[in-house]
Amino acid sequence: MKIAVIGGGPGGYVAAIKAAMHGADEVVVIEKKRVGGTCLNVGCIPTKALLASSSMLMNVKEAKSFGIDIDGDIKPNFSAIMDRKNKIVDQLIAGIEFLFNKRDIKLINGFGKLVDKNTIEVTKEDGSKEIVNADKIILANGSVPVVPSMFPYDGKLVITSDEVLGLEELPQSMLIVGGGVIGSEIGQFFQNLGTQVTIVEMAEHILGNEDKDVAKQLQRQFKKDKIKVLAGVGVQTCEIVDNKVVATLSNGKSVTADTCLVAVGRKPNLANSGIEEIGIELVGRGKVKVNEYLETNVEGIYAIGDIIDTAMLAHVASKEGEVAAVNALGGNKKVNYSAVPRCVYTEPEVAGVGKTEKQLQAAGEEYNVGQFDFRALGKAQAIGHIQGFIKVLADNNDKIIGASIVGPHATDLLTELSLAVGLGLTVEQVGDIIHAHPSLSEGLMEALHDVHGECVHAAPKLVKA
Repeated sequence: MKIAVIGGGPGGYVAAIKAAMHGADEVVVIEKKRVGGTCLNVGCIPTKALLASSSMLMNVKEAKSFGIDIDGDIKPNFSAIMDRKNKIVDQLIAGIEFLFNKRDIKLINGFGKLVDKNTIEVTKEDGSKEIVNADKIILANGSVPVVPSMFPYDGKLVITSDEVLGLEELPQSMLIVGGGVIGSEIGQFFQNLGTQVTIVEMAEHILGNEDKDVAKQLQRQFKKDKIKVLAGVGVQTCEIVDNKVVATLSNGKSVTADTCLVAVGRKPNLANSGIEEIGIELVGRGKVKVNEYLETNVEGIYAIGDIIDTAMLAHVASKEGEVAAVNALGGNKKVNYSAVPRCVYTEPEVAGVGKTEKQLQAAGEEYNVGQFDFRALGKAQAIGHIQGFIKVLADNNDKIIGASIVGPHATDLLTELSLAVGLGLTVEQVGDIIHAHPSLSEGLMEALHDVHGECVHAAPKLVKA
């Protein structure tokens, strides 16, 4: 059986490798740009490389508090930071291409358009065309940034996440419209390097999908970083005046900056894809409709990642790629969406899984909560990162249904609680496991114990009369 995959991002390339592993006779990947998609080229990986550089800079600046004296000027080399980021990206892309080669996966560089359920027309950069026939097709087209019409987007002064990681010079000031994951991560990186950053967010607080107490911890750090956060405010107009970006806000004030990053969301990359011409159904805001096996209404065509109505996250796309590939080859697998990790790689890190308190409150569901502050952990004190907390949510049957962590290594610590939510484990089951001391993971145990009022290293909760 021949499998063709349109899109070589974290969903598409994983689907291709999985298909080859599970016995496909031939696998073809069609990718217009470089394999790795948004995640590897202009998203997850490059932003983490940049944040690692800014984190190193801040660690060096704080060395004195650890008893380390450093003489001389400490300043970032923006060009070298970008070079390091590019080398990491290039190395990982080469790794994917190496795996393709070892699995005999054919990579075709070009734009793929569906002609019918078994045919794809590929337009290459030189304008030539190639027809690819396949028994099954997996759509992994990915997404593109949303740019509302009010913004004079030119890719230079008004930019998106596609361009911001390729800037050649450090701007003196930057307006970021949108305080979600992208806006928060990019904002802290540039502020740490010396750019004056202003974040404008229409919602009540940044990281609108997280609970207010979680977002408040990050906003507190942003205030220390001297990042200006304007929440509950929208952009009314935006124009370029004398080579500067001037935005008028809904509160009547204005912001002027060298660069404006529009980070208000992403949409499926389905323009000229041929999906509607061959009758593939769409749902919601232009997303591809699939069944629980990730197959569209057109038999033999599957869809995964940002183009379907699931979380726009690389790790979700990868899991969907695995499942779609297995099902295209006759399998019967489904994706477990109950424990999808949410990660923000700022300082402090923010991570969550399962339900949030505001979701439970909105649904009128009863729940119990346990919380533990990092400052009470010996390991957190030792490494000098004490901001934040761990919060665990449980239902009335003691089952863990959600968790939030804001603090050091939150994205790594989350895995234990993701496993608990995914497997339906209880607070008692996970809390009874001995956790290493001294470690940050002790905080998970303490938060679990706090659900039952049994946390040894926390003051007793006050009970109102």
